[in-house]
Amino acid sequence: MRELALIDWRWRGLQGLAWLVLAFLCLPLLIVIPVSLSDQSYLSLPRAGLSLQHYVRVAGNAAWMQSIVQTAAVAATVAILSTIVGAMAAIACWSNTNKWTGALQVLALTPLIVPPVVSGLGFYQLWAKLNLLDSYTGVILAFTIKTLPYTFTTISASLSLLDVRLTQAARNLGANQATAILTVVVPAALPGLLSAMLFAFVYVWDEVVILLFISGRKIRLLPRLVWEGLQDTVDPAIAVIATGLIVLTGIAILAFGLLQRGART
Repeated sequence: MRELALIDWRWRGLQGLAWLVLAFLCLPLLIVIPVSLSDQSYLSLPRAGLSLQHYVRVAGNAAWMQSIVQTAAVAATVAILSTIVGAMAAIACWSNTNKWTGALQVLALTPLIVPPVVSGLGFYQLWAKLNLLDSYTGVILAFTIKTLPYTFTTISASLSLLDVRLTQAARNLGANQATAILTVVVPAALPGLLSAMLFAFVYVWDEVVILLFISGRKIRLLPRLVWEGLQDTVDPAIAVIATGLIVLTGIAILAFGLLQRGART
């Protein structure tokens, strides 16, 4: 009984430590919420009371709203493309184990190893030759490449729980390779696919270094606009945008969690 009580005490202590670490990581993010409701004209906590003046100003600012729409469109496109490419690479590595599998895995993870500054400089030089600077095509391709490691590893982890013989059984029943993948592999790996899309979608809202290299006056995504606002002046609108991103991320995680639960059942 003493051993069970000791194990229970250690388990509760570990849970408490985990909650403390989570609070340490998340509570600093929540400070932007009251700052966004400040009644002051500069970045500070509310003094006389709460106010929605900064939300109204952001909603009425064409530059902020256009940037939000641009970022959402680019993020959705990148999420779809990166998930498709990552799924194809992950399925290829999962279904075929040969001498090229390891090389493909390393190649898929390479964008994660290269620092953003180096990637941004490389994209800038290549995109300049291809006339893709400050274009939607260039930005989408760059973000698709940078998010590929996240989608590849997430989908690969989901596929590791799936028996390869399922596709072989589907082939024996008359399905071709594409049909076997679409009807057997994709539904079974759906939680991983949804998680991969979430990672790729959120990445676009947070990456600014690469945007500084490959975007300009035409493509002004939200991370770049926030960075420019911090360089020029400490605008309270940045706290509004940060609050919106926190809420958006929370909603996305909750939605994908519900979708994953439904896919498992």
